[in-house]
Amino acid sequence: MDLEKLTLSLLGSAGGVAKSILAILDKSFRDADDPIHSFIGSVHIHLIDLKQKEMEYYEPFIPHLKHAVTLHQFDLKDLSLFRQHLIQTKTTLVVDISWADTVEMLDCCNEMGIRYINTALENTMVDDSEELEGFTLLERYRIFQENRERFTNMKAIIGSGMNPGVVQWMALEMMKQNPGEEPLGCYIVEHDNSFYSDLTQVKKKTVYTTWSPECFLDEAILNYPMFMKQHMPLILYNAVYELEFKVALGSKQFYGCLMPHEEVITLGKAYDMEVGFIYRVNDHTTDLIRANLDNANDLWNWNHKVLDPLDAELEGEDLVGVLLVYKNKEQYMYNVMSNAGIFSEYKTNATYFQVACGIYGAISAMLLDDIPDGVYFVDELLHQTDTGYGTYLSYYMKDFVTGENNGSDGLLLDRMKK
Repeated sequence: MDLEKLTLSLLGSAGGVAKSILAILDKSFRDADDPIHSFIGSVHIHLIDLKQKEMEYYEPFIPHLKHAVTLHQFDLKDLSLFRQHLIQTKTTLVVDISWADTVEMLDCCNEMGIRYINTALENTMVDDSEELEGFTLLERYRIFQENRERFTNMKAIIGSGMNPGVVQWMALEMMKQNPGEEPLGCYIVEHDNSFYSDLTQVKKKTVYTTWSPECFLDEAILNYPMFMKQHMPLILYNAVYELEFKVALGSKQFYGCLMPHEEVITLGKAYDMEVGFIYRVNDHTTDLIRANLDNANDLWNWNHKVLDPLDAELEGEDLVGVLLVYKNKEQYMYNVMSNAGIFSEYKTNATYFQVACGIYGAISAMLLDDIPDGVYFVDELLHQTDTGYGTYLSYYMKDFVTGENNGSDGLLLDRMKK
């Protein structure tokens, strides 16, 4: 790609992930050793949102890059307007962290040979279909798979945040340590205990999460618990928060809920092992959902609040990693970021910054690696291309912890809290 012509369109720019991406790109602009510094030095960034913020909102995150930013406000459902934007701005890379339909965005980019990155599969038709409740992720995945082979005039990395994204890289890195033995199970694990330092900030009938509450509730109360076994998705007909599963990462132990996630499907399709995502959020939100299991749909009508350190001080941290289960042992790899540490440097919360590190890895791979045309999940990118994705994301995401448990708690049903 011509270094003089990097034009990046960021979709969903008013959300929390965007602030973290912009903060990283601002660092890249100032750091001559950053892998993509030479690109960012001449970048033009177009920020697009349905409800756009004023430039003052973005300035704390891009103090050195605000000269390179143009704001736009329009609905990405208007595909003709989006196509017009891509042509007029001569966009060369789209980073999509919006709720726009993934297949529609890929269609537009494929027409013009524009590179595309996103963090999750989105489909508005699925979201609006009551009959698909309980299975929305599987339906999004099915529709995406039916269409992906059409996109041959572009390069795309699908699902590159923290999870999905960085966790696939962690899983493959850990599996390299036992090349002759495939794990019996691979569990994506997350313990996010982020919450307000001052509990007087807490309001009644409010769902608090460190990322989109609507997307969180989609996984936590709308879908059934799901895992992969023998390359097939299996559903437990329980509410997500009815069940808890044990996770041990050395001295760090917790119980989390089994939730559907993109990386569970992609890793479970690629490997003959049991794959699941075990997730625990702050105790306040956990207790709130459990207390309302019989009327969980009411939570959609409550207030929804992202835990933003710009609103009030946050304590706690977000731990995300992988746990590989073998016959007589377990191996693990994880990253922990504290809200205090991330806020002091990037003005955002730990969760959003972890997601942004995965996106940064994908941006770097798009700009620096010779990736053949096609559409890749991160595990596919690592398998099928000669990419430096792991090296790139590690530039900002540091201090990965690895270790081994002597013995094993077994597969998912053995881990279930009785």
